[in-house]
Parts: sequence; C-alpha cells; structure tokens
Amino acid sequence: MYTRHFVKKLVVPDKINLGSCQLEQCQEFVYLGGKVTQNASCDKDVDRRIGFAARIVRSLHQIWKAEDISKPTKDLFYKTLVQSIVLYNSETWTLNKHHMKTLRVFEMSVLRNICGDRRRNVVILIELLIESDIFHLLQARRLTYFGNRNHMDNDRFTKMPLHGHTHGHRSRGRPERHG
Repeated sequence: MYTRHFVKKLVVPDKINLGSCQLEQCQEFVYLGGKVTQNASCDKDVDRRIGFAARIVRSLHQIWKAEDISKPTKDLFYKTLVQSIVLYNSETWTLNKHHMKTLRVFEMSVLRNICGDRRRNVVILIELLIESDIFHLLQARRLTYFGNRNHMDNDRFTKMPLHGHTHGHRSRGRPERHG
C-alpha cells in the first residue's frame, strides 16, 4: 500500500556552533560536484558545468581541427568527455526555457567546431549521426534517476521529496523572479 510522506519545512538557525567554533553561513557552496545555492536555483550549477565543459572543448581544439581524425571519432570524444561533464548531476536540476536554450547553444557550438564550418543545426546533427540532442539525453537521465528513487523504500529520505507535500500557502501575486 502506498503511504504519503510529508516534507517538513527545514528551519535553519541564524548561528550554528560546532563546539567552540561558530560555522560561517554562505550563500552558495559546492557539494558532490554540484553548486548548491540558498535560493535553490540551478542557474549557477548549469553555468558551472558549461564552464567546465567549455575548458575541455578549448583544450581539445587541436583534435577538432585535425583532418586525419574522423568525425565519428570526434563525436565519440564529444560524447565521452564534453557531454558527461555538462550532464553531471543534471538529474537534480530544475530547468526552465533559458537553461534549455543555453545547453542547446553550447552543444551546437561544440558540434560546429567538430564539423569545422557553419551550417544548419539539423544538417550538423545528421552528419554526425546524433539521434538526440543534449536536452533529450538530460531527460532520459532524469527518468533513470526517478526510476532509481521510485524503487526505494518509502521511508528513505531521498524518496520523500518525490511524493511529499509542502506545508503552508504561497503568498498572492506573481512569484519573485530569480536571475
């Protein structure tokens, strides 16, 4: 039988002491490779992952321009090095249209480097035999993540937010925009 769990609002005190030392509170920090912010937005984490991947793309500049390396091999480099860096921890992101556009623009800029010229996106995807863009790969990863969490016991903390409910009411009016 399915049991509903309720997620209680976490109240964080202003000052936290650990022994005689007071812990410093911060607006954001990196935890397990993902950037966690106070407002729970994934903006900085998406930008951070794209930044890491962009550094790798720049370091592989000689490979992208090499004419003796085939395009399928370059595509393999892209999928194993660049995509894996961009999509690391992406299962936990809450994406909006801006994030999707940013990810797709980044992907197409890398694929244009691989092809060596400027053509339509569809032509480049067909030439490199890419069946799904980065956003579809992200969605597939999220479904896998959801499946893994859904098979857990109902009392596990990592599963509770999937089927939990928040308490309280949202104030009237449009929600505040971040970023």
